[in-house]
Amino acid sequence: MADSKREIERKYEATAETRLPDLSRVAGVSAVVHRGVSELDAVYYDTEDLRLVAGSLTLRRRTGGSDAGWHLKFPVASGIRDELQEPLSDTLPRSLAGLLRSRVRMSELVPVVRLRTVRDVHHLLDSEGALLAEVSIDTVRAERLTGGSGTAAWTEIEVELADDGDPAFLDAVERRLRKAGVHPSASPSKLARALAETAPERKRKRDKGARGKAGQPTAGDHVLAYIRHQTEAIVALDPAVRRDLPDSVHQMRVATRRLRSALRTYRKILDRSVTDPVGDELKWLAAELGIDRDQEVLDARLRSGLAGLPRTLILGPVRSRLRIWSVARRGGSRHRTVAVLDGKRYLALLESLDALLAGPPLLPAASHTPEQALPRAVLKEYERLATRVGRALELRPGHDRDLAMHDARKAAKRARYAAEAARPALGKPAERIAKRMKAVQTLLGDHQDSVVARDALRTLAVQAHAAGEPAFTWGLLYGREEAAAAGRERELPQVWERASRPRVRAALEG
Repeated sequence: MADSKREIERKYEATAETRLPDLSRVAGVSAVVHRGVSELDAVYYDTEDLRLVAGSLTLRRRTGGSDAGWHLKFPVASGIRDELQEPLSDTLPRSLAGLLRSRVRMSELVPVVRLRTVRDVHHLLDSEGALLAEVSIDTVRAERLTGGSGTAAWTEIEVELADDGDPAFLDAVERRLRKAGVHPSASPSKLARALAETAPERKRKRDKGARGKAGQPTAGDHVLAYIRHQTEAIVALDPAVRRDLPDSVHQMRVATRRLRSALRTYRKILDRSVTDPVGDELKWLAAELGIDRDQEVLDARLRSGLAGLPRTLILGPVRSRLRIWSVARRGGSRHRTVAVLDGKRYLALLESLDALLAGPPLLPAASHTPEQALPRAVLKEYERLATRVGRALELRPGHDRDLAMHDARKAAKRARYAAEAARPALGKPAERIAKRMKAVQTLLGDHQDSVVARDALRTLAVQAHAAGEPAFTWGLLYGREEAAAAGRERELPQVWERASRPRVRAALEG
């Protein structure tokens, strides 16, 4: 696994004559120590169409300095990036290649820019000699390697916060630099500046002079923008899932479901003969991502229920059995998830989404205004939900009602996603509807979680009994889940009444 660190830095414009002001006057700084000059030689890689740059990612192979090797950086926020490092080698390490697969896919990574930097380094130390930040004056020479042969040169100041440092310290350093006439750089990174300044002259003129008068957005424009946003979310979350970052699998699954829901909801705008096969593949991906997530949610619910019991009611090795059962069910799930992301089927799905956006199968309704087309789609999802809620309320408690409430939950999720997708065009009415549908979805989701928990508790009770262990605690937890589900069923009429009043149709059309 590649070494990882959080990089927090700021860049400033400078000239060859620029000298650092006295940074020992910055609050907290007791000493400024000159660490010498080093020469760095970095080659940056990307696809020929610069997909990594488009996603604000940078990949380089650098020699010289204290951290020679392969560096891959992911954006976190302005001035903050996660940097992953691997030792120097002739070819890109597999660990980094996997993190780029959702963007690169079958394309080749090629050298695009070479940066040679003379770095003059100073360390800002506190009273105990601990590093607060590293300040360097970088004299950079850039050479275009792909898409032209231009060169550029500049000088900049870079201030990088020490590991686990307080970002507010960078504000204090910046105030001192500004007083000395040093101002923040207009470019977010060396690579971005190098690409801009080494681009062919005709391209720079074209980019600078390009102007377009956008017409009134259509319903098709709006839906495609939403689909593009969710597609980009899947691509961006892929490396986070591979790195096992918190909540990444859940967020990727949500983006997948939102995308599938949009394709189904707006089938009057996009041709179903084209989008249905894509939707089927999105359903497959969401199911694969859900294996580990669903077990995680179930584990948390069972542990919470167990934690809420008095010690006197926990009979037998309950915690040990729950832990063993959980590990057995979750074992290998992460390996399976990564295998799915490495598979041809997943990469083919990403390609099909790109093709859909490049040549969207628009129907005549796509040319209507969002105000004409989108409310009808949202209303249809709402009416489907209303039908399913009504059916669930008509049934007596039991297995059939459980199934009906689960169907209503799925409809509530689609209605919510439909309203959320329409929100940029329809504004507050869609936002209010989305919130109401979320309330219904939350109640129905908690009911379904209880159904799943009861199935698991029954299995655990049977296993405990077969092993000669008391099944009392499992039965007690089962009864509590049964009571919780009954409570949700009693709450549903009131929650649904609030969600559907004033009428959704009036809210959208008023």
